[in-house]
Amino acid sequence: MSFDTLGLHEALTKAVASSGYETATEVQTQAIPPALAGADLMVSASTGSGKTAAFILPALQRVLVSRADTTQKRDRGVIYGPRVLVLCPTRELAMQVAKAAATYGRFVPGLRVATVVGGVPYPAQIAALRGQLDILISTPGRLLDHLNTGKAVLENVEMLVLDEADRMLDMGFIDDINTIADAIPAARQTVMFSATFLGHVGRLAQNLLRDPKRIDVASHTDTHENIEQRLLWAD
Repeated sequence: MSFDTLGLHEALTKAVASSGYETATEVQTQAIPPALAGADLMVSASTGSGKTAAFILPALQRVLVSRADTTQKRDRGVIYGPRVLVLCPTRELAMQVAKAAATYGRFVPGLRVATVVGGVPYPAQIAALRGQLDILISTPGRLLDHLNTGKAVLENVEMLVLDEADRMLDMGFIDDINTIADAIPAARQTVMFSATFLGHVGRLAQNLLRDPKRIDVASHTDTHENIEQRLLWAD
């Protein structure tokens, strides 16, 4: 399906086209329209499926729509925090997501994207958090540090994205995620991408999402009936 048919803003389809993409992947085709409509999503998709664009493009559109809303005008000198928050399990993934946001948001005037991750001095991150900000991409632990010291303002977040949620929980971030979610307005849109929604990941989704749409695109939990397993004992 063409990106032009998904309901994206012209600035975003222009950026997609200039990046060399013409046809949306399956996860993008299934996830982008309901995400644009404001639905909560539970999405299972493998790496390489185009999942990053499936949430970054709706996130960028959220920024554009909010900016056009005269009731959400932001005054200079006031710290509002981000409109969109993306949580990632690792610094490397957060940087990849930030790069995608810059690529697809290249025609969004004055787009402000910040990353808050480990291995970066606190002063630089605090300066980014206190400035004008559209999208914040962060690892849970470092963001919680700033939240606990009052440096991170999350009361105006409209969209929360959890990328690779299963990995974040495997790394022990469940309490951090819940604390961060509690600091965000309950009326937000929440989108979760995960390789699986079994066990504790499913329970987290149940706690954070409201009437979510379930999208499963070639997840690794698919059954493979032709695989035979054997146990061999060796001396």
